[in-house]
Amino acid sequence: MNPTDKQRRHFLQGAALAVSAGALSRAGAASLPEAALQTSAATQPPLQPANGRPYQPVVTLNGWSLPWRMKNGVKEFHLVAEAVEREIAPGMKARLWGYNGQSPGPTIEVVEGDRVRIFVTNKLPEATSVHWHGQRLPNGMDGVSGLTQPAIPPGKTYVYEFTAKRAGTFMYHPHADEMVQMAMGMMGFWVTHPRDPGFMRVDRDFVFLMNAYDIAPGAAVPKVSTMLDFNLWTWNSRAFPGIDPLVVRQNDRVRIRVGNLTMTNHPLHLHGHEFSVTGTDGGWVPPSARWPEVTTDIAVGQMRAIEFDATEEGDWALHCHKAHHTMNAMGHDVPTMIGVDQSKVVNKISRLIPDYMVMGDKGGSMGEMEMPLPDNTLPMMTGRGPYGPIEMGGMFSTVKVRRTLARDDYRDPGWYRAPAGTVAREWQGEMPEARRATPDRPGSSGPATLEVIKPGGHQGHH
Repeated sequence: MNPTDKQRRHFLQGAALAVSAGALSRAGAASLPEAALQTSAATQPPLQPANGRPYQPVVTLNGWSLPWRMKNGVKEFHLVAEAVEREIAPGMKARLWGYNGQSPGPTIEVVEGDRVRIFVTNKLPEATSVHWHGQRLPNGMDGVSGLTQPAIPPGKTYVYEFTAKRAGTFMYHPHADEMVQMAMGMMGFWVTHPRDPGFMRVDRDFVFLMNAYDIAPGAAVPKVSTMLDFNLWTWNSRAFPGIDPLVVRQNDRVRIRVGNLTMTNHPLHLHGHEFSVTGTDGGWVPPSARWPEVTTDIAVGQMRAIEFDATEEGDWALHCHKAHHTMNAMGHDVPTMIGVDQSKVVNKISRLIPDYMVMGDKGGSMGEMEMPLPDNTLPMMTGRGPYGPIEMGGMFSTVKVRRTLARDDYRDPGWYRAPAGTVAREWQGEMPEARRATPDRPGSSGPATLEVIKPGGHQGHH
């Protein structure tokens, strides 16, 4: 076949695909499954399967799972790509793009071997597509506009259909004007449960996506050309203190599945427990390949499932270990003033600005101070705990382990009441005199050395 014939054949195949997709859209319009809508930012109870194969449902942090209908043995879902309003945290709302009323969109839950049909209606002002990240499926269902399908025009509905071939943890997001659409919040979680409900079974199974936004103070629409300097680091488009706690019973086996759709990696750290990475977007990790961790790094585009036994009661922090990812509304051009003596300029400035305060010379803690902020923005560090300001924002939440919870109770139990004598406290006793540096020899004015006493009574080591 000469190059001209080959090009003609590829063109005809593409044209046939476009006609087929359009025909499916028209044929299905009269019998589309309902497009469920959710606007609440609260974590919704797990969606128990009403039909189809049995499975243990997941809990989407500050989100929900999408209902489906069974039609001739096929599990049908309906996603609507549309403009949404999302509360990032109390006091700030963002105008984003998402699915079915929220960003991220609803979690899709199916079972290994299910035949799945997803209708996607585009209510955006531009074309879109949906890529089913990590799935094994026919090439024409992979959702890369221009490569595997025509993009979905505004106002049109396309349908994707494939068999969920392997159990695991996945995502969905556009592959059309991807930088803009993902910067605007278009993404969602997908879980394919094992055919055997007893395989890798846990007591509580949480999911959330890591995403990030650049929204100037006072604005509501993200900047879509930002590469790295984001000022809002979020889980499921929520920033602390807007992120709900992960509530578990003591001694529960807990799984947390996390996907990263930001532009940088995130070392996820859990306090008070060790965990193992038991799954990736490539599948389950064999037991022989696991090891204990308290932090795991999740790279861009990756999924991780971690598991642990919640043996220790309390309120345990769960957060990204990049310090600037646990802050909100960051100012990247703010100078460091630690140790700078501002006393000479304070009087001069106070004459012009009577309420002027010296800030930053002793560190960044805001303590109990409340300062006026622009409309629709968040403090850098906010949220309160039982002992005062937590001084965290962004990618931070708590795993609340309680002994008295019921099996399916996910309600926030409030703050942990520590038993007497188990909370760090101020020392009220005598303070020993600090050991001082001594000269090399009596009467010497040479360099001083610090005397160190080693364990076991060995003295004189310098």
